[in-house]
Amino acid sequence: MDTSRKAVEVSDITGKPHRFVFVLMENFTLMSFSAALECLRLANRMAGRQLYDWSLVSEGGGTVRCSAGTEFILDGDLGELTRDDSLILCGGEHVQKATSKKLLSWLRREARKGIAVGGLCTATYALAKAGLLDGKRATIHWENQDSFTEEFDEVELTRSVFVVDGNRMSAAGGTSAIDLMLNRIASDYGSELANAVADQMIYSTIRTDQDTQRLSVPSRIGVRHPKLSQVIRDMEANIEEPISPSVLAQQVGMSTRQLERLFRRYLNRSPKRYYMELRLQKARNLLMQTDMSVINVALACGFASPSHFSKCYRAHYKTTPYRERGSHAQMVDGQSADQ
Repeated sequence: MDTSRKAVEVSDITGKPHRFVFVLMENFTLMSFSAALECLRLANRMAGRQLYDWSLVSEGGGTVRCSAGTEFILDGDLGELTRDDSLILCGGEHVQKATSKKLLSWLRREARKGIAVGGLCTATYALAKAGLLDGKRATIHWENQDSFTEEFDEVELTRSVFVVDGNRMSAAGGTSAIDLMLNRIASDYGSELANAVADQMIYSTIRTDQDTQRLSVPSRIGVRHPKLSQVIRDMEANIEEPISPSVLAQQVGMSTRQLERLFRRYLNRSPKRYYMELRLQKARNLLMQTDMSVINVALACGFASPSHFSKCYRAHYKTTPYRERGSHAQMVDGQSADQ
């Protein structure tokens, strides 16, 4: 440690390090986990003493592999925690398959002790499956929000980068883990230490739970046209019951022809085609991330009949919804067998 650097003064009533137990699920996302862990390491470094310690566990102990393929040696299996511990579940790809009955039972048991429980990236799914988020606000990676909403209507899902609701925490993945942990550090020891950690990470803009995950519509599509952006927002908000192009145009004060020209000019497709692609993208997410029937997926994405849905899906993705689901299941099973 650089002894010439002045430590950030913090008040610590107990003097005992606060332990974080990171539960690494199979195929967890490395970035979220490492970002969270690094915040704790740097908090110790900037304070000049050990404010936090941590352990890495997983179902079965031994080793666990992240989604990048790297294996991590663990400190142990799912064991007994104390009330003062914080449990952080780290998810990633194929979270449904990694959410076992043993893990769910353990989560419920430990949560009954009143400890703080959090989920990074897709791990929010496992917390919700365990019933730990009922009546709570939470967030999950934007790619998983459609499937999550269909399965867990008792959870108030937000699009925030992170959420803290009582002793439940969730972060959407990626760098949002930094924002969540900086929030926890500030709550434990003050904003001066949290800011010092952010500076060490060259993290110049600390986000709050009021910040949303995805880029704004203009940034995502690379076009800054207010009326076009508003129409796309209206489309994204009305997938299950699509709005006709004429009504969309009317809502932003233009004719249907003007709206057509706007989409052709900036997005090289018609409003109808763009809307269809949004609906099909949601359908693909639901097919891969839920056990919903193809008929229910079709209805959730605004298709009146399975045959029309299948026809549109094949035209766009060059395969049928049934084959898409089957090939995805084989891929997940194949990866599990390799591991």
